[in-house]
Amino acid sequence: MARTALAMMLSFVLLIFVTPAALAKADSKQTSKPNVKKAAVAKTPAVKRPAVSGKTASRPATRTTAKAKSPAAAKVAKGKPRSKVASSPRGRQLVAQPQRIAPMPVLPVVPPVMTAGDLAGLNLTRDPLDLKSNAALVLDQSTAEVLFEKNSQVALPIASITKLMTSLVVVEANQNMDEPITVTSEDIDREKFSHSRLRVGSQLTRGNMLHIALMSSENRAASALGRSYPGGLPAFVAAMNARARALGMVNTHYVDSTGLSSNNVSTARDLAKLVVAAHQHPLIRQYSTDSKYAVEPGGPMLQYRNSNHLVDNPDWQIGLQKTGYISEAGRCLVMQTQIEGRPIVMVFLDSKGKTSRLADAGRIRKWLENVRPTALGRTITAQSAGT
Repeated sequence: MARTALAMMLSFVLLIFVTPAALAKADSKQTSKPNVKKAAVAKTPAVKRPAVSGKTASRPATRTTAKAKSPAAAKVAKGKPRSKVASSPRGRQLVAQPQRIAPMPVLPVVPPVMTAGDLAGLNLTRDPLDLKSNAALVLDQSTAEVLFEKNSQVALPIASITKLMTSLVVVEANQNMDEPITVTSEDIDREKFSHSRLRVGSQLTRGNMLHIALMSSENRAASALGRSYPGGLPAFVAAMNARARALGMVNTHYVDSTGLSSNNVSTARDLAKLVVAAHQHPLIRQYSTDSKYAVEPGGPMLQYRNSNHLVDNPDWQIGLQKTGYISEAGRCLVMQTQIEGRPIVMVFLDSKGKTSRLADAGRIRKWLENVRPTALGRTITAQSAGT
């Protein structure tokens, strides 16, 4: 009996101490289970989320992606420049707005360079043949009869037509054509900064210098010819002006042997006298009408060509010619040729366009070939056009 009572007492004591601990342990297990579920739910989207690299995700396509894949959007995309596409940190494609291109600045219109003839109003003169040259003269060399003229007594810059007088002074001075001449820094063009194939130190005979100066309008060659004259360039320029006065070229003045200066001026009438005088020298006729010529200035051989393409035309019989150009003078040309068996001298000054002076020569030739014989003796002037 006593043992039974003792056992019951021990059971009661154990129940008091053991039961609260068991209950607390059970409560802790129940509390921790919801936290595990929440953690699992939080990790699930990270596994299903598409990678940033742009791989196809299991999520439904957004409205922007659907539009990009539609046929209508594809047609529109063909006609428009593509917009830049970027990726968001979560992998979504973001379509950026097209970049705005700044408008190009409007450049000012540069007016054409006015020649001395334009500034004098010569471009307003009209003539029956519609020449593009502001001044012109055509005469019969055998009779000195003027057949056509246009502003022929107006002094204008003549550019490299100057070299025709340069050649006349050299030839008439009877200088040694075999004497070597060296190009120096004094021959560099500091007026127009034009290009030359003759480098400083190049050496050619006087004859070769004269050849390429006349045929190809080589500026350093013409400068070297004047500089090597007895007394130097000042004496040479003085000789040029003296020869012009002797020929009756009263409206002509020279300041250099190249024509690069716009202060070299003359009239169409004066230049016709120069052409007649220069045509008397076979060397000037030959050098000015050769189509090409090669020289060896102490380095590689240089091939030069004539600046007047008409010398290669078999339909023309050209006995002498010279071209010229600077911005103040426009395109210039003097020429001696045979038309219908008559020796004709042509002078064109301040022509507009690279080929217009040659085209003017063609107009004059066509007029002379088709005009009535009785009209050949009548002078045609720009003033007679009535415009």
